[in-house]
Amino acid sequence: MNQETIQKIVFEAIAETNEELPTEKQLELSLETGLFGSQGKLDSLDLVNLVVATEQMIEEELGVSLTLADEKVLALEESPFQTIGTLVSFITSQVSS
Repeated sequence: MNQETIQKIVFEAIAETNEELPTEKQLELSLETGLFGSQGKLDSLDLVNLVVATEQMIEEELGVSLTLADEKVLALEESPFQTIGTLVSFITSQVSS
């Protein structure tokens, strides 16, 4: 699966999540945008909502069932939830393997 397709799906999930967020917490659709942690705008509940929306869209559009927030992912030294770009790269690697 190519990274452009994954990026499009993640951007769609972010747009859906943004609809539920106050203006000051909405995410810019850029690979450099921080998601969670010191540079991010999302709190843990907002991140869960984004993860669920992303998982659902990947399953609907690609027919791939993917769990983005399990123990292995959360234990990674470099979190895939730092920026939109790190999330897109992580999903691409998971879907391709």
